[in-house]
Amino acid sequence: MARPEQVLLLEPQHELRFRGPFTDVVTTTLKLANPTDRNVCFKVKTTAPRRYCVRPNSGVIDAGTSINVSVMLQPFDYDPNEKSKHKFMVQSLLAPPDMTDTEGVWKDAKPEDLMDSKLRCVFEMPAENEKTHEMESNKISSSLSKSESSTLSMKSMASSMDDGEVKKIMEECKRLQTEVQRLREENKQIRQEDDGLRMRKSTVMSAPHSSQAMRVKEEGLSSRVIALIVLFFVVGVIVGKLAL
Repeated sequence: MARPEQVLLLEPQHELRFRGPFTDVVTTTLKLANPTDRNVCFKVKTTAPRRYCVRPNSGVIDAGTSINVSVMLQPFDYDPNEKSKHKFMVQSLLAPPDMTDTEGVWKDAKPEDLMDSKLRCVFEMPAENEKTHEMESNKISSSLSKSESSTLSMKSMASSMDDGEVKKIMEECKRLQTEVQRLREENKQIRQEDDGLRMRKSTVMSAPHSSQAMRVKEEGLSSRVIALIVLFFVVGVIVGKLAL
């Protein structure tokens, strides 16, 4: 016996699309609507239960209402050569008027009372140029928003001031610029004085070495003169003795 036609209206009807990159949880929404005048029990099943998180995955949809089911694809390493074989099935049955236990209704349901709809999963990976364009668009929008916010803040600040306050601010800016220029000149002068001190220190440090060298030379000369005097004295004594 053929199963009855699904009474729930599914949106989307045939496939669930997940757009990458799949480095984080990707969520898509499945809308289930009950157009009948009776409550309908439902269950959402998948061929890859470890890959998806479904909330809610079962429940009761009141007559004339609808619910949104969040289907969350967990992060995984995407392989473009691997086509997805994952599928979802929405199973439903009409709830009895005196229903008190939902699980008991599913257990007692006959096969001919069950209705189901199948959906396949489709993975979409954005192209490189789309990702680049998206990143550039985000940067441009961010810079524009910052520029607009700064412009608005300046306008609001200017509107809240009178001419006298604006003039005071301009004069203060000029004064600060003059002070900065003066500090730069002082810094330059201090650097020049430091350079002069370094040169004088190097000259003073080299002076003792030169005086010491002069002393060595003078001591060498004096010792030579003394040696010559002694030599002449000895020669004179010898010559005197020979003359006598």
